Amino acid sequence: MSETKRTIGVLGAGAIGSTVCADLVLHGFRVVLVDTDPAALDRARDVVVEAARFGPMLRPALPRSAPEDALAAVAPSADLTALAACEFVVENVSERWEVKEEVYRALDGVLPPGVGIGVNTSSIGIGRLAATTRRPDLVVGVHFMNPSYLKDTVEVMRGADTSEECMTYVRGLLGDLGKTAVVVGDFPGFVSNRISHLFFNEAARLIEEHGLRPDVVDTIFKRCFGHRMGPLETIDLIGVDTVTLTLDSLFDSYQDPRFQASGLLRSLMTDGRLGRKTGAGFYDYGASPGGSPGATTNSRRKA
Repeated sequence: MSETKRTIGVLGAGAIGSTVCADLVLHGFRVVLVDTDPAALDRARDVVVEAARFGPMLRPALPRSAPEDALAAVAPSADLTALAACEFVVENVSERWEVKEEVYRALDGVLPPGVGIGVNTSSIGIGRLAATTRRPDLVVGVHFMNPSYLKDTVEVMRGADTSEECMTYVRGLLGDLGKTAVVVGDFPGFVSNRISHLFFNEAARLIEEHGLRPDVVDTIFKRCFGHRMGPLETIDLIGVDTVTLTLDSLFDSYQDPRFQASGLLRSLMTDGRLGRKTGAGFYDYGASPGGSPGATTNSRRKA
């Protein structure tokens, strides 16, 4: 990297946006991090510090950075216009079409010509979002997994209008983050979420229908199949709300009853038990949201 840091925008400081921010600053970028929720911006600072302290221990290839240096590279803001100074923006807002549509129309008016947008979406079509802008050739799906700084691969969704120049830029950016781009088409849920959310939904239904403890289900997948996390732990990591909204979007797209979110998922979302970010989901995380799982939820609870 040159002495003058390149600046990337991250819109949305939630569970995934905060780790994308951390990933970028640890690799030498400056990040303009935008969110209207001051608490989310504060939590994102904690994520950046944690990534700087512990990330290289978990992923040895990750560059080392002092926590204070990593924080100094983040410019938090509640103002969308702050993103005008960025060469590229990664969007991580809610998986609700009406929210994303409004954001993309506003973002298109803020960003200078030639600045691309990476859609970190779970299920919403890239072409559909690109059509709300005057830069459809510069909109591309970049599905970072959580936590971004510990992952070496990104699912990239190329829309019908995404230009080759945009694809070249994104491959280069991901390469600078030590990641490989795996390019797929533009269809609801893409590869990862079309498959994984059926898996998540069935795991939640097992808990709801048969009274199993979440740790029983997760242990089967970790010990028998070698998964690093079980499906219910993964839901808590991603966010119960994000998983439920993604299932709703997939059901709207495919009209397949397999994608109808389980009653337990919807109950947890209604009750604000959204997983690690709120301190409780399928597991209870005590007074430290984001910590290790403890007690499990009531497995018999229905919607």
